[in-house]
Amino acid sequence: MSPQNPDRIKIAVQKSGRLTEHSLDLLARCGLKYSKGRDQLICYGENLPIDVLLVRDDDIPGLVRDDVCDLGIVGANVLEEKRLAFAAAGDTAPFTIVRKLDFGHCRLSFAVPEDMPWQGPADLAGRRIATSYPHIVGEFLRRQGLEASVVEFSGAVEIAPKLGRADVICDLVSTGGTLRANHLREEDTILDSVSSLIQTPKTVPAGKAEWMERLKKRIDGVIQVSESKYIMLHAPRAALAEITRLLPGSEAPTVMPLEGREDKVAIHAVCRENVFWETLEELKQAGASSMLVLPVEKMLY
Repeated sequence: MSPQNPDRIKIAVQKSGRLTEHSLDLLARCGLKYSKGRDQLICYGENLPIDVLLVRDDDIPGLVRDDVCDLGIVGANVLEEKRLAFAAAGDTAPFTIVRKLDFGHCRLSFAVPEDMPWQGPADLAGRRIATSYPHIVGEFLRRQGLEASVVEFSGAVEIAPKLGRADVICDLVSTGGTLRANHLREEDTILDSVSSLIQTPKTVPAGKAEWMERLKKRIDGVIQVSESKYIMLHAPRAALAEITRLLPGSEAPTVMPLEGREDKVAIHAVCRENVFWETLEELKQAGASSMLVLPVEKMLY
């Protein structure tokens, strides 16, 4: 199947940034093997009818809306900003969010100079707010009934107060280290962001639609195993009900007899939640022994 085949799925992914490595790793864990084109901007799927376009993250929603790409992986911060921009232009359904993914966690927050008093969002009234997300900030101000000046700022938003361009900023925060380095203090969060899988609103051919569904199921499987563990242990038959209750996020476990032991059984279970040390300690108190916890590589329901 050649890369130009119209039945091939095209996925838009951030070409460089905090989501790039995670996005490509997700697709690799779904089984995709690819080679890059000469321009290093297209990854051609070698074993699946899937190609990856490496583009600017704020271009991804538009590429999916215009059916240039069938799917896209992008942060909720970009999606919400573009959704509001498209809605302002009269396009109210530019793409469909089909999956929330498990990486790219951050938040869009207001930050103020360290010496500036802050009682809450009402303190934004009459202020100049520097941000790369003017539509989100503007919508927030409208909901709050506040009048303030939104200054669109690309790049290093955190330096805007030092330059005299703004009184406060609204920017993405992960650890807060950049804010502290610029003597800013994080205050109210207006958006919690995580990466999302979006899909074109246009109808796609049946063959492509089938592969898109297969890919989404594989993504579900990858997400399910990200914190899942396979646990094996020995347990007294009398404690079986209590030990089953303690296994986090597990369906009915597999119970097998132990050779030469009528009073004990072996239990195997997939736990779709993290198995913490506290969990193992509780299981031991309930009578479990010989506990072994293993990672799960793939899962498909």
